[in-house]
Amino acid sequence: ERAEVVQPDLVAVAVSLAALWRSYGVEPAAVVGHWQGEIAAACVAGALSLEDAGRMVALRARALAKVAGQGGMVSLALGAGAVRGLIEPWSGRLSIAAENSPVQAVVSGDPESLTELLGVCGREGVRARRVPVDYASHSDHVEVLREELLEALAPIGPRIAEVPIYSSVTGGAIEAAELGPDYWYRKLRELV
Repeated sequence: ERAEVVQPDLVAVAVSLAALWRSYGVEPAAVVGHWQGEIAAACVAGALSLEDAGRMVALRARALAKVAGQGGMVSLALGAGAVRGLIEPWSGRLSIAAENSPVQAVVSGDPESLTELLGVCGREGVRARRVPVDYASHSDHVEVLREELLEALAPIGPRIAEVPIYSSVTGGAIEAAELGPDYWYRKLRELV
């Protein structure tokens, strides 16, 4: 369950599955990834080498270990609009981390506030579950990692993509040249 194990494994499986599909002649028309899946997507598109994708996910997971135990995440069966209203009492302590669908969002923040939120959800009949992580990705909790990540990721440069890439940071197509260290930090900090 540790990020430094799970995240590289997920990227490795995604890249491997894409290679398997390609071996059968299935070529992607475009790629998109969710959370660390965007690292795999950039690799599949050719914008990152396999070595750089592996290095990036490992460096990111190692950095997250420094904020482990200080946060968490909860998945809610509600759209982002309803979640914004629900988490208002915890302003500054909870934020929306991901808008996964019109009826599902993930909240990130302080463990105590998340426990309180789960209690409210239980009383109000809102389906909610804790995501098995002990850090608060896509929130201000990761801002302390910014400089470290920018420095660690600086040697990793994007290559020309062979397949169009869609960004879960911007919500649209993105050029491979934009996939520098600042983009990958934003990927960890901003809303998915």
